[in-house]
Amino acid sequence: MAASYVKNPFVPHRRRTREVRVGDVGIGGSNPIRIQSMTTTDTRDTRATADQVEILADAGCEIVRITAPSMTDAENLAAIRNELDRRKVRVPLVADIHFTPNAAMIAAEHVEKIRINPGNFADKKKFAVLEYTNSAYAEEVRRVAEKFVPLVQRCKELGRAIRIGTNHGSLSDRIMNRFGDTPAGMVESAIEFLDVCEGEGFRDVVFSMKSSNTQVAIQAYRLLALRLAERAPDEPSYPFHVGVTEAGDGEDGRIKSAIGIGSLLADGLGDTIRVSLTEPPEQEVPVAVAIASIASENCDSIADVGDPGARFTPDPFAHSRRMTRSACPPIAEIGGSHPVRVEIDLGAVPSDPKRAAEELVRSLKRFPDLACEGVSLHVSDPNTVGSLQQFSDAVRDAGMSIPIAARFDSDATVQWPACVARVVNRADAACDDALLDRAAARCAESRIPLEWNLSADIAGISGRVDRVLAASARTGLDEILVSVESDLPIHAARLVAARLEARSASDVPIVLRHRRRADDTDEIALLRAAHVLGASLCDGIGDAISLEGFDVPARALDLAYRILQGSRLRTSRTEFISCPSCGRTLFDLVETTERIKARTGHLVGVKIAIMGCIVNGPGEMADADFGYVGSGPGRVNLYVGKELVVRNVPDTKADDRLVDLIRERGCWVEPA
Repeated sequence: MAASYVKNPFVPHRRRTREVRVGDVGIGGSNPIRIQSMTTTDTRDTRATADQVEILADAGCEIVRITAPSMTDAENLAAIRNELDRRKVRVPLVADIHFTPNAAMIAAEHVEKIRINPGNFADKKKFAVLEYTNSAYAEEVRRVAEKFVPLVQRCKELGRAIRIGTNHGSLSDRIMNRFGDTPAGMVESAIEFLDVCEGEGFRDVVFSMKSSNTQVAIQAYRLLALRLAERAPDEPSYPFHVGVTEAGDGEDGRIKSAIGIGSLLADGLGDTIRVSLTEPPEQEVPVAVAIASIASENCDSIADVGDPGARFTPDPFAHSRRMTRSACPPIAEIGGSHPVRVEIDLGAVPSDPKRAAEELVRSLKRFPDLACEGVSLHVSDPNTVGSLQQFSDAVRDAGMSIPIAARFDSDATVQWPACVARVVNRADAACDDALLDRAAARCAESRIPLEWNLSADIAGISGRVDRVLAASARTGLDEILVSVESDLPIHAARLVAARLEARSASDVPIVLRHRRRADDTDEIALLRAAHVLGASLCDGIGDAISLEGFDVPARALDLAYRILQGSRLRTSRTEFISCPSCGRTLFDLVETTERIKARTGHLVGVKIAIMGCIVNGPGEMADADFGYVGSGPGRVNLYVGKELVVRNVPDTKADDRLVDLIRERGCWVEPA
């Protein structure tokens, strides 16, 4: 059987890996997913760094990373370890190395793990455009290996682990020129360093493939899993450290992290995780714990499902949205070339339609730039159908026009009013073929689209798809959509997409429905929605998303658009790519990010990167329109794309100069 990046994409299985010991903590194997974070203090400040390590350990952080940008910093790791020993804080330490192989050699004497970046361990990024012959390329690989071998040998002698941590933003010029700024380039960069490790008989290796772009991160980790499986079929592979770098702060940082990390954990990829927020590092820990917990729900004792007969995506290593036909009336079209639509599920038909409509419109006007493209209402009592028209009229009278989807849990054959743009009919085990046929025939006769809302455990999804397709065919109903409710929503959505493909119905639009759990806190609800919806969206599945159970409609609307932006599918606000602070950071990253967001947060569609130092700056910012990068104490470099256009501006003037740059490039608008 050919190697794959995952055992079965339709059933959660954790990837089989070897155990790598980092001090007293095991990564991979049968160990739980480990939680990591990183200090933000100056590594030469022993007390401050030890204080922060202790705070992180108390918060539940199991492994702590400390930057070692120079030999002096690396030497002070000994003092930090001694201070932690004195305090009886035994959390394993990782030295973070960029540009300085000599510092890595020193750090290996004092910490349990060394993180190296293949893009800059032996190279400096110059964005040079060069053509390498095969022999010249091989010579460069040999040169890099010579610099890496001493560290590998020393780590082997001392029993240290190594993380080969590739970053999308800091690929070497050599890799960039041959493979481009791609997941394939990220993987190739890491494999070159693995070749050196294995050549020395060293296998205490952990990998990471980090990017601020959630789609790139997912694709790179998947591709690396495949490449490693091909190298050693049927053997436990190397553990993965999973994260989305430069995720930002606040809700957007949490959403991007839940999408990227959660998607990979749903694939069984990930043995240790770090959430990278532009916030105090101890605030990263509970977010990481929550993401790991959410991703592992309902994964125990899952029976295998049958082969749905097709793949859920033509290429899991490159994002492509499913090609579907457009369904629903012109004001409510879903699928086809239209963007992923945003719908709010308000629950039961309101008893006071006029008041409910006015409250809805008043709430939605909090976000005038975000379009509510549909509202779902549950019709559990046929006598309330008439209230749908009253509600729709009241919404229109309040100044909005919003398509209505009428949801039925059983018989959708009642007479519905003209305002209904789509009927949603639940198809569960209680629905026999006669009931399905009646619903389909009623919609076919009325020429109104029908969304089959499938409800089944994971093993019953394919059969449910077959039944609703058969009912549609028997009654001549062409305009259908499908949604699914299951205990494993990400895998269920994949099964629906694959089964539709296998049944020559690949162009049927899919609606992603998500209901907030009543006992979830606001943060858990946000993380869960981002994980469930974002994973499917990054798989290319989903023509509309519908959120239910949020008391404030505007909250659901805002969250939906944030998830779409985090998934790289719809842009509705300024996007900030800001790194988590570390000992290399040359200014207060949290305060600076808040300040720049206050000045530029109204620039819809503009991407602004805020980087504390040069390590990943220009590369990660290649995806941004403008960049703000620390270049020295109190000094900032400003970029347009990856081009350095303003050098060493004082930080007291950098904000104004950034705004000037945005104006000069025609991207500025005055705030309302």
